[in-house]
Amino acid sequence: MKKSGIIILLAVLAVLFFWGMGAYNGFVKKDEAVKTKWGNVQNEYQRRFDLIDNLVETVKGYAEHESSTLEAVVNARSKATQMSVNAENLTPESLQEFQATQGELTNALGRLLLLREAYPDLKANQNFLKLQDQLEGTENRIKEARRQFNETAQEYNSSVRQAPGNIIAGLFGFKQKPYFESEQGAEKAPEVKF
Repeated sequence: MKKSGIIILLAVLAVLFFWGMGAYNGFVKKDEAVKTKWGNVQNEYQRRFDLIDNLVETVKGYAEHESSTLEAVVNARSKATQMSVNAENLTPESLQEFQATQGELTNALGRLLLLREAYPDLKANQNFLKLQDQLEGTENRIKEARRQFNETAQEYNSSVRQAPGNIIAGLFGFKQKPYFESEQGAEKAPEVKF
């Protein structure tokens, strides 16, 4: 009886060990997927930063006296590039701060793009039009990268919270990741006046 009891105990321990190892490896794989998607988001923001320099230089040639708008874009870009959030320490607060910084840059870019209405030559400039198209495409890529990040974070977060995997997650320090959320006031439709 003792031998069979020991064999059963060893078999149960082996099953638990391999289950725990599989669960741990699953969390590692999902955590790495979240980090990869975060890297994709940052890559798209970097593409936008690179385009902004070219766009600002193109506008400078046409709108020298619009220096306050150009300065606002350059300052917002500088602030946004200094804001660094690592996937390892991604918290709701750090993601919110990152989003706020990116929002400031988006607003400054919007003001810059409005200058094309005041300068017909700029509006017709091929470099400006090409850069504007690239920037619009980049904005779409950013939205898509953020959506994919949220989907990956949702899958990871579900695994961290679901039993019995939550036991392994708690033992090894796997914590939930925050999501990108819409900016404050986005729920309100803009007012259109004619």
